[in-house]
Amino acid sequence: MSQGTFAGLLTAFLFVAFIVGVFWAYSSKRKAEFDAAARLPLDDGVPEGRAAPSPPDGKANSNDETAP
Repeated sequence: MSQGTFAGLLTAFLFVAFIVGVFWAYSSKRKAEFDAAARLPLDDGVPEGRAAPSPPDGKANSNDETAP
């Protein structure tokens, strides 16, 4: 097999893999999963119905060295 044939087959394989990936990403079965992933940066990490824990010393950031 020559280098040109190998490069052509590799290009065709990668193109098919790309098309499959696009169909997978845009399939309706994945919509709920991707919507949940899109909301992750906006979530505060606390399950619904529970209050967020407060820092032990009452400060907003206990690693802040400039706070008195």
